[in-house]
Amino acid sequence: MDFALSEEQEELRRSVRSFLEQKSPETEVRRLMETEEGYDPAVWSQMATQLGLQGLAVPEDLGGLGYTFREQAIVLEEMGRVLLPAPFLSSAVLATGALLAADDTAAQKELLPRLASGESIATLAVTEDGGGWDQAAVGCVATRRGDGFVLSGTKSFVLDGLIADVILVAARSDAGLGLFAVTPDAAGLTRTSLFTMDQTRKLARLELARTPARLVGADGEGWAAIEHALRLGAVALAAEQVGGAQRCLEMSVDYAKNRIQFGRPIGSFQAVKHKCADMLLHVELARSAASYAAWCAATGDPDLPVAAAMAKSYCSEAFFDVAAETIQVHGGIGFTWEHPAHLYFKRAKSSELYLGDPRHHRRLLTRHLGI
Repeated sequence: MDFALSEEQEELRRSVRSFLEQKSPETEVRRLMETEEGYDPAVWSQMATQLGLQGLAVPEDLGGLGYTFREQAIVLEEMGRVLLPAPFLSSAVLATGALLAADDTAAQKELLPRLASGESIATLAVTEDGGGWDQAAVGCVATRRGDGFVLSGTKSFVLDGLIADVILVAARSDAGLGLFAVTPDAAGLTRTSLFTMDQTRKLARLELARTPARLVGADGEGWAAIEHALRLGAVALAAEQVGGAQRCLEMSVDYAKNRIQFGRPIGSFQAVKHKCADMLLHVELARSAASYAAWCAATGDPDLPVAAAMAKSYCSEAFFDVAAETIQVHGGIGFTWEHPAHLYFKRAKSSELYLGDPRHHRRLLTRHLGI
């Protein structure tokens, strides 16, 4: 087990960082926060055509580059570093992960090349108004109609649900819980944007009133693919959180070196030193947890359920703590709208809750460990 990055992986990091620093500066993040779509289609297209990011972990025979989740985690860490507003997590991780895990060759051949090329955007709709992320929380009903199905119910907190071309919906039929594909123009589908604290992520509520849907995989056997996608999403968020926490640490250290108080840099004061040291500890421990989880996802290691729950639980709290301390280190300026510290704080909070809060993942962890 070697977590050291190869030269090729380091080059990937350098290329992605350079691209994102040019395409997603703070000014652009703030501009896109105010739009309904929440992303720049031109940049999304460049991500696919110039770097192949959307298809990084998609097999070559399905239109992707055939890399592993380790490479995808590198990309996600860099995206978290700049708070990239783009539907990468929803489309390239959650929806793509569910399709790859589903036993449906026809759906894979039809949908994955479009997702890998950036031509289409997909998302995964699991949780409902109650906010639960487990199987028992799914109440949406799938009813047979002719050769297909219609869905009735609601889905809430759907990431990029307003812009997705393909919506993969978890719903219950007579056979059990299944995965169903819905198009945005389907009859009976109503999509409503949700107001969120973190404006860099766009969430939607979906209402399905006998909405036509296509079954993906076997009827009643969709939870395995959905659960796998949620685990990949947890690992992806952990990688994002490491990138965001690292950037917060860098901002804090730079400010502590340059802010003069009583004739000295504030970084020379013991209280500030201790804050920065604690932040560094959080970042490095989070990086270790996220790296192990990404390795498990990349290699298909059976320890993935444990590693994903552990990474999402720890990295969520680490990023939130580091973002909060960043505001404290910056003092009064850190509380202002003009400073980026509040953007990272809000992203830290939204990432902490999305796909389940730390308590949810600790419950999963104890269940997987048999405690």
